[in-house]
Amino acid sequence: MMNEITVYTTNTCPYCHMVKNFLKQQGLSFKEINVQEDQIAGQHLVETTGQMGVPQTNVNGQWVLGFDPNRIMSFVHA
Repeated sequence: MMNEITVYTTNTCPYCHMVKNFLKQQGLSFKEINVQEDQIAGQHLVETTGQMGVPQTNVNGQWVLGFDPNRIMSFVHA
């Protein structure tokens, strides 16, 4: 089953790089949206989650705030 994973990032966020590297190590493909470069997406993110921090990762419709590998994997389809 396909996983739908989107990572919301900024250029200067070390945890964003950690999330992306973790997903790559797991062999999981993901879409990245840089909210520093896409202000509309950033505004939508805040409206959707109520959180301004990054990284925020949407895994199959479930939100994970920050670098939390266990939580990310808990939403991944095997």
